[in-house]
Amino acid sequence: MITPTTILLSVLPVYLLIIGGAFLRRIGILKQKYDAKIMQIIFWVMTPCFILDRMLGAVILRDYSTLVTGIGLGFFLIIVGIAIGYLVGKAIGLEPGHGRRTFALASGCQNYGYTAVPVVQILWGTSAVAVLFVHNIGVEIAIWSFGVMLLSGESKLNLRRMINGPIIAVVVGLSLVLLHLDDKITGPPRQLIYIVGIGAFPIALVMTGASMLDLVGTEKPSWKIIFGSILVRMFLAPIVFILCAKFIPMSAELKQVLLVQAAMPAAMVPILLAKIYGGRPAVAVQVIIATTIVSIFSLPYIITYGMRFLDLTPIKP
Repeated sequence: MITPTTILLSVLPVYLLIIGGAFLRRIGILKQKYDAKIMQIIFWVMTPCFILDRMLGAVILRDYSTLVTGIGLGFFLIIVGIAIGYLVGKAIGLEPGHGRRTFALASGCQNYGYTAVPVVQILWGTSAVAVLFVHNIGVEIAIWSFGVMLLSGESKLNLRRMINGPIIAVVVGLSLVLLHLDDKITGPPRQLIYIVGIGAFPIALVMTGASMLDLVGTEKPSWKIIFGSILVRMFLAPIVFILCAKFIPMSAELKQVLLVQAAMPAAMVPILLAKIYGGRPAVAVQVIIATTIVSIFSLPYIITYGMRFLDLTPIKP
């Protein structure tokens, strides 16, 4: 029988890479001045190659119901998460203009990239990872439309914000699969895509750890923000995700994706959005650090009992 300890041991390398990144920053090997260039290479070169490598040959992507449901749920669940975050922010006394909207966005947006992808890969393999990338289209649309409008007060949608390396790679990969052209990419080009992409997420996790260390101590902790974010991200949002996976008809791969998303800590992108669009970055920082630390302990239980509830089994014990 799968236990929380089994799940923890399976995904522990993900957290060890994050801790390793923080350690490398602390001892001065990974210097902050190199961060921007490293992340540009990860974001625009390595991650797109990784996405293509996982999407090419993924037959599940030819299931149109999975595509529509995946994108739709990616969008819908972010909106629901932000709404829950807004209500909890109001309940704990945060006011608009003093962190409530930033809290709503930060606590309502789960990590859907550099932490989620390795966990999905470890537990369920390539097909589920391919579905995760499709699901992430809906997540990106929700964050860069509704999320930006929430923080900035804008009423117009700017589609150019959603054009980035990973989204382009998903669109290209999905097009090749749907047109049955993915099997034409073979030999050295296919091997090159694999080699370039394979290091994307380990390096990104190391950079995540380094960045999180930079954020520690930048703002005096607020216990109501810390406990409020844990309530949203580690309890209320997982219930919604898992119930959707249980009662909405969908493929097994999409159920696997939603279960991992239910267990994820907060995403880091709200920090950037808060800086750009007049939010409170310090609030987002506290949410991210608190939920990431707690997720080490909560993730094994959410996934273990979620698997039993949804009748899922990982590819290996």
